[in-house]
Amino acid sequence: MVTERASTKSRTGRPTPSAPDDDPYLWLEQIEGARALNFVERQNSRTLQVFGGPAAERDRDALTAIYDRPDNIPYVSRRGGYLYNLWRDANNPRGLWRRTTLEEYRSLKPSWDVLLDLDQLAVSEGEDWLLNATVAPPGSHSRWILSLSRGGSDAVTLREFDTDTKLFIRDGFILPEAKGSGVWFDSDTLVLLSSYGDGMAATTGYARTVRLWRRGTHVDQAAVIFETKVAHVSVDCSVDDTVVPPRIWFLDATDVSNCVVWLGDETGAKTRLDLPSNIWMRSHRNWLALKPRESWSVAGQTYAADTVLVIPLPAFLAGSRQFEVLFEPGLRRALQSFFWAAGKLVLCILDELRPVFEICTPSDYGWNREQLAGLPDLGVVEIWSFDRDPSESNGDLLAHVEDPLTPPSLILMERGVTSPAVLKQAPKTFAAEQCVVTWHEAISIDGERIPYLQTGPVRQPGNAPVHMSGYGGFGISVKPYYNSAR
Repeated sequence: MVTERASTKSRTGRPTPSAPDDDPYLWLEQIEGARALNFVERQNSRTLQVFGGPAAERDRDALTAIYDRPDNIPYVSRRGGYLYNLWRDANNPRGLWRRTTLEEYRSLKPSWDVLLDLDQLAVSEGEDWLLNATVAPPGSHSRWILSLSRGGSDAVTLREFDTDTKLFIRDGFILPEAKGSGVWFDSDTLVLLSSYGDGMAATTGYARTVRLWRRGTHVDQAAVIFETKVAHVSVDCSVDDTVVPPRIWFLDATDVSNCVVWLGDETGAKTRLDLPSNIWMRSHRNWLALKPRESWSVAGQTYAADTVLVIPLPAFLAGSRQFEVLFEPGLRRALQSFFWAAGKLVLCILDELRPVFEICTPSDYGWNREQLAGLPDLGVVEIWSFDRDPSESNGDLLAHVEDPLTPPSLILMERGVTSPAVLKQAPKTFAAEQCVVTWHEAISIDGERIPYLQTGPVRQPGNAPVHMSGYGGFGISVKPYYNSAR
């Protein structure tokens, strides 16, 4: 439930979600207030009295050993020929931001070039810095915007960093702490989504404006090119540099589930898209892919919720609503996500709990479809583009593969190469030789047949204890992950 409440201030001096005057817990919104911190300490002490002790310490040590193993998978994304990774372990609890080459990454013990040691930075500056995000400008890979937060706070400070010198740029883009982020438009221009500054925050504490910040100017001089109402959740935007000149997509989040989409450029929003407010949208080059969350009737057609529709963007902007249907949901066939990679639309599907991936390619004669091969059909498979920037993608994909008895593998699926290559394999943390994963159906009281997976001994006579878990909400499916902690 959302209510209108009187404004309060965060420790950064900017608005936070407000509360009614008679709220007896208003003091909890002062996240570093003495009373709030004292309350946290008391609750921690009560919890440790009940659950602490030698058994908890043994569990803590065992889990620490699992999560801090040096042979865990270092997940990477590619940018400008380098593979970037943020690595944390017992010796580097805040992390090392580092990079290497694909050839080096394939080796058993890759050599890494450390760009920034977050633990050293925290000591040298006397702040509990954590790295939230890194963003490089199009066509250049030496100057990045780093988002640093204190102890994992939503509020971040933006600072420009040079990966050649491995130093922060003193006269570069620097923004004091606030909720938000920055997106490069070009190497000298930052599209700023930040609540920093008077009147720049919604009541949620997030940004309500999009500003264009030119190099060498003060942030207060950055021109507002898009804004929303104070009562809305936030604004967002993305720069699409798969076309020339680049487009800017603006999103006005009216609440947590709905938004209004605008298309424009560095001067601001130009065209409001005639779309339902609860739609998922992915634009790439001159194509638009859509997935309505509810049934949608348009141009004499009704499309079911979660149908994936595609149309050329110029045709849509000219008024056409002649969509091509690339995916239709079924009773036990659901879309998990979709994304573009080098002009191809990748559909990630769960069909009877089995992962299926379809690659859809536009042509002059319609859409060509093929299914990714060489991946297991039982367990968890997740794929994404290897390249961080869509304009640099050559179509290579990364796949994460696991099941309840098999630790994760990171697999490279190179465009034009038929056999996927295993790049990294996570270590085993428990003996699974006497267990098996099996597929079953449960029948609900209304007759509905519900698929599920069971993990256990190969043969188990009679009744046996079962650990059950489930979740429903936000369109998220519970998948059979390898649980090293359990």
